[in-house]
Amino acid sequence: MRYRTELVIKAALPITLILLFGLSACIKEEKKQIIMDDNIKAKAVSEVIHSRKSVREYIDRPVSEDDLETLVRAGMASPTGKNLQPWVFYIIRNTQVLKKLGSDLPTAKMLKKVHAAIMICGDLSKADTTSYRNYWLMDCSAASENILLAAESMGLGACWTAVFPYADRDETVRKHISLPDHHIPLNIIPVGYPSGKESPKDKWDPGNVVIIK
Repeated sequence: MRYRTELVIKAALPITLILLFGLSACIKEEKKQIIMDDNIKAKAVSEVIHSRKSVREYIDRPVSEDDLETLVRAGMASPTGKNLQPWVFYIIRNTQVLKKLGSDLPTAKMLKKVHAAIMICGDLSKADTTSYRNYWLMDCSAASENILLAAESMGLGACWTAVFPYADRDETVRKHISLPDHHIPLNIIPVGYPSGKESPKDKWDPGNVVIIK
């Protein structure tokens, strides 16, 4: 019985070693694939960042509700101090309102050419009142940049058009859109399909870098 057991163990040993070798190779290959996937993701993120541009020319094609929600979700994924999330996102799909805003706002003429826009507002009812009330500016700015990058990654065009801190632009927005007093519009981002006329700018300037050793 003992002799038979030894024979079985000896016979099984090569198979076990092959299986272990195969498992080890699979683990190494999986780790290699993970590293490759991470590198691809890093490259993709970098490409989106450096491909982003301010789009002011659009073709006549509407953006879907799902895509608009995806953009707003990206905005809400941005960093926010103390997780207060002092923002509110207005998705503007009324083309008449967009045309009026495009006519009256000095830097937002392209609103007349799109079917949708996202207005990011600070919600002062959720803002930090214990230290610096205007932290909402930073949170809403981060959310805006997320939206701009998400739009680029989706093949959409977008552009930051400022409302804050201009009192006249704030008044213009409130003339066409009913806002509560505690909603402060930071910007309006037109969203659409770009005509392809704009291209990204190379803004790299080593003169703006300070290295502390």
